[in-house]
Amino acid sequence: MINNVVLVGRMTRDAELRYTPSNQAVATFTLAVNRNFKNQAGEREADFINVVIWRQAAENLSSWAKKGSLIGITGRIQTRQYDNAQGQRVYVTEVVADNFQMLESRTTREGNGAFAPSEPSYGSAPASGFTSQPQTPNFGRDEGPFSQSSPMDISDDDLPF
Repeated sequence: MINNVVLVGRMTRDAELRYTPSNQAVATFTLAVNRNFKNQAGEREADFINVVIWRQAAENLSSWAKKGSLIGITGRIQTRQYDNAQGQRVYVTEVVADNFQMLESRTTREGNGAFAPSEPSYGSAPASGFTSQPQTPNFGRDEGPFSQSSPMDISDDDLPF
């Protein structure tokens, strides 16, 4: 059997980090994932998917990813059930993430075009001694992966949350 999930979306709120009685970290959050098509009104809709992540990955996500962060996750779908206070059986379907990846830099996320010294640099300085600005990848659908265009300009009004 195969149960693999790969999602890319934006966090609708900061992750809620808790600890189990055995001191295992667990974070829950909702990921807004745009659909690949538009509705009859010409608007793009999104699915809001509940995600759970455990242990060190949960602590890292809680520290680094905030509301509106573009992240990618890999994991599996899990269903569970419980009886609520009214005695009704409640079924829950959620994604249990194995790991996550931040898909934009902090400076892009915060709308600051300048390079922040606290951001890690993954390139080496050119031999001439000059330092270059890190290139921000463009995840737009209309652009080729090797084009040198500016990042997408998205206002808060365009976000589904």
